[in-house]
Formats: sequence, structure tokens, C-alpha cells
Amino acid sequence: MEENKIALITGATRGIGKQIAITLANSGFDIVINYRKENKDLEDTKKEIEEAGRKCLAVQGDVSNYEDCERFIKEAIEKFGKIDVLVNNAGITRDNLLMRMKKEDFQDVLNVNQVCTFKVTKNVIPYMMKARNGRIVNISSVVGIVGNAGQTNYSASKAGIIGFTKSLAKEVASRNILVNAVAPGFIETNMTDVLKDEIKENIAKSIPLKRMGKAEDVANVVKFLASKESSYITGQVINVDGGMIM
Repeated sequence: MEENKIALITGATRGIGKQIAITLANSGFDIVINYRKENKDLEDTKKEIEEAGRKCLAVQGDVSNYEDCERFIKEAIEKFGKIDVLVNNAGITRDNLLMRMKKEDFQDVLNVNQVCTFKVTKNVIPYMMKARNGRIVNISSVVGIVGNAGQTNYSASKAGIIGFTKSLAKEVASRNILVNAVAPGFIETNMTDVLKDEIKENIAKSIPLKRMGKAEDVANVVKFLASKESSYITGQVINVDGGMIM
């Protein structure tokens, strides 16, 4: 158990982010999550974290707004005094072929998935530098490595996160801050729930393990990277994809 540790997870009210928050709470972390508007997903996440016996600070703030990031991170520091682990998970999709893609759909995906990772990390890193300790886990995607038709915007954003991860890892390693990325493949979430069963079956057939992953599969890797057991790992990208892109 990682007692007296604080983890901040963006995009944690549902899907992979929610599971990461709950998994870290079950591992002894107190949790900070952000939200734009109060809703049932937020309340459900808070409830599950608190049922794990941990504190949950939900702070209002839009990760696409730099001033919001600065403010809600200060709120977290005022509440807990530190942030040991940052998980940059917030992300969106706006899929379409490039020929049909609106310029706003390209820019919005890069802004939320990539630029927001910069904005949140920029505001957290000074506290980690001062503490000479920290873990940053960025959620990328296997499509950031191999690409995917109809996802030029999403693939570009997730590839950018990998470059960001490796560069920052080199900058802050001397301060005992470890920076890694996790690249999920096809994971069962609300995003994939909308797919037809036939499409899901075809996806599963293309994966060596013959199944789509679960949010827990990703969360468990994040838990490892957030723990003391990962103390000699930095600048790495760990695929959680059932062998899809070996």
C-alpha cells in the first residue's frame, strides 16, 4: 500500500480514468480529480474512492484552460500539501477521414489530448521539482505508434504525447521524477460500447489474445508505474494491447 500518497488524475469521471482513480485509491492513494460540471459520473467516482477508505478532492476546472489548471492544482496543494503522482488521462476523439475532417475537429483533439497534457504538467512539475520526487504517467495510445485510418487527429495527438513523455523524462530524471506513458489498444469503455457487436468481434479476432482489454488492464500498469517498484523506469512507453502491435 502506498500510504500518504496523493494522485491527481485528469478525465477521471468515467472509463479508463475512473478505473485508474479507483485502482490507485485501493492501493492507498488519496485522489484529486477535476471536473467541468457536476454530474452523476463525478458523484459515482467520488463515492467509489471514498468507499475504498481514501479521501477524494474534486476540483472544478477545465484542463483546456491554463488558468483553470493553475487554480485547481493550487487547490490540491492547499488541501494535501503535495502531488506525488500525476496521470494525464483526459482525452477526446473526433474521428473522420482527413478529406472530410473539419479543421476544428483536428485542433480540438490536439488541444485536449496533447496541449492539455502540457498545461497540467507545467503546473504540477514545480511542486515535484521542489520535492525532488514524483511520478508522471501520460495516457497515449497504440495508434500514436502505428496510426489508424480515420484518426489522423487522434493519432497525431497521442504520438505527440510519446515525444513529450520522453523529452520530459530526460529533463527531470535528476530530480527523481519519473515520466512514462501507457499506450492502450482496444479497451472496453463507453467509447467502444457504441460499436456494433460484429465490429467488436472482428477487432477481437485481430488481437493475439483474442479479446479486447478492460480498463483494469490499463489501471494496473499505471498503478505499477506510480509505485516504488518502478523506481528505475523512466521515458518508457508500455503497450497494453493484448499483443496487437508486437
